[in-house]
Amino acid sequence: MKVAVGIDIGGTNTVWGFIDADGAVIEKGTFPTTDHPKAESLVNEAAAQISQVLQHRTQLELIGIGIGAPNGNFFNGTVEFAPNLSWEGIVPLKELFQAHFDLPVWVTNDANAAAIGEMQFGAAQGMNDFLIVTLGTGLGSGFVANGELIYGHDAFAGELGHTIVELDGRQCGCGRKGCLETYASATGIVRTAHLKLASYEGSSSLQQLDTITSKNIAEAAKKGDTLALEIFDYTAQKLGFSLANTVAISSPKAIVLFGGLAHSGDLIVQPTKHYMEQYMLNIFQNKVEILLSSVPEADAAILGAAALVWKQT
Repeated sequence: MKVAVGIDIGGTNTVWGFIDADGAVIEKGTFPTTDHPKAESLVNEAAAQISQVLQHRTQLELIGIGIGAPNGNFFNGTVEFAPNLSWEGIVPLKELFQAHFDLPVWVTNDANAAAIGEMQFGAAQGMNDFLIVTLGTGLGSGFVANGELIYGHDAFAGELGHTIVELDGRQCGCGRKGCLETYASATGIVRTAHLKLASYEGSSSLQQLDTITSKNIAEAAKKGDTLALEIFDYTAQKLGFSLANTVAISSPKAIVLFGGLAHSGDLIVQPTKHYMEQYMLNIFQNKVEILLSSVPEADAAILGAAALVWKQT
């Protein structure tokens, strides 16, 4: 049985999985990224676990390895100045893995891997023009045009989360102010909640909480909490505004939402669609769908990484 290995290197954990051509997860495992302050150590651990599976399951034929990692460079097979990792500078990740496996290895960032996974196994199957927006701790994105991921000249294209939607707006971790991810992400919506609570004169269930999360904002909104609904509306306005501008550049058939904030479903989809259409250039109005990802979230990262391999075969 031919399989690809997908590896997702996160700030806390690294997850790997053997994936067949239909997107079935044959075997998977995980270990703490934080146990490996050097890239060489992490690669050695991943290679040992993958090799152990191959030794015990001799019917598996490994055809390649795909890796999603922060600041992964598809062109060079490197991870460059990665946020949330202790690795320094430019790490030749592809070369490190090929020292263990004489196989093709592809590296890209996690949002780009998610886009390819969605095209290979999810809601964007059969689409040549779409973008995926991951609404997690931050806001990631991957752009597909004419059936190919847009990498730009340096492999770092598609940073929708770091386009500015508010001049001199909220401070962003990238060092600038007003980036979209400071408004439309799990952390962004919590920032909005705290700001609105500070001046809110009505009554809201959010006032009773010791800790506010995107999940309990969604739970309050589902119960009709006025403030929670206002928070979602404000978030959707920023996201819809940004997506309307994005559509004018790339003209996608669909925009796929993924990640924690997307779990709120229609609470985010419907107002985002409303504001996107409101701000949209008329030639694009009512042409672009907003969809929720259909890739199983528990395995989405490794499916996306493995899709790098299957897309090339």
